[in-house]
Amino acid sequence: MSSISPASLCYYVVFLALFAAASLLPAQALELVPQKDRLFAYPALLSSSGDGAYRVVDYREMRDINGRDDIPEKRVNGRYISTGVRRMQQDLALETPVGTIRHIAVGAQEDASAIVLYLHGQGGSRRQGADDFTFGGNFNRIKNLMANSGGLYLSPDFSDFADQGAREIATLIAHYAARSPAAPVFVACGSMGGALCWALARDEKTASRLGGLLLLGSMWDEAFLKSPAFAARVPVFFGHGSRDPVFAVDKQEAFFNRIRQGASNYPARFVRFETGTHGTPIRMTDWRETLNWMLASR
Repeated sequence: MSSISPASLCYYVVFLALFAAASLLPAQALELVPQKDRLFAYPALLSSSGDGAYRVVDYREMRDINGRDDIPEKRVNGRYISTGVRRMQQDLALETPVGTIRHIAVGAQEDASAIVLYLHGQGGSRRQGADDFTFGGNFNRIKNLMANSGGLYLSPDFSDFADQGAREIATLIAHYAARSPAAPVFVACGSMGGALCWALARDEKTASRLGGLLLLGSMWDEAFLKSPAFAARVPVFFGHGSRDPVFAVDKQEAFFNRIRQGASNYPARFVRFETGTHGTPIRMTDWRETLNWMLASR
């Protein structure tokens, strides 16, 4: 039987030590792959505070709508979109105990790296969140970001912005989370859809799956400060136009400050689009920057 030399034994011990140390390191956070980042980057930053947690971004309708769309608010210039992602898109109907949930799914329906849902506002439908050409191509970007990063993007219909709608969205989340148990779930809510974001935050089972909430030109809810999602420090992003006629920006900013004061270093960010109106955050929010920040906060 051959013996092990002292030098070989030394190398073996070092190898085991390095292996053990590597196994104790946290898994590297998922980072969404780039997708037209230069085109979708925020315009000039006018001011910033809280180490970048609060930012005021320059927004100009003539540049950011008329200069970006071939037909203003109806069809974006082709350089902002990549329509090949439609090959990974399906219009589905999920039969559940709370009813049939129609939704558009883009990307990996099993073993997804992450799951993003967009919940529309009053008068919208599942088609809004899957429209490649409106809102400056920003929905096309999130579809590509998720599909190209091994994730899943969902844009559902729901009955209302109250209890039934919340049950439907919680059921949809549970269905896809069971298929991708390691995937964090991010819910983006436009306008009145925010009522569902806050309802999901109060649901303990759903809150345990959340990787972040995105409120886009939406509302506030003081009950969030006592919710399971707040206790779990689920990251929250607010995008808001300074001239929003539906939900006043100063009230949303005040709520953002209460979140930040309610828990030390709470992971919350606010982007104020100066001169922007109600739909501006849906058009202008940088999906990749925001979701990568949330992923890194886990």
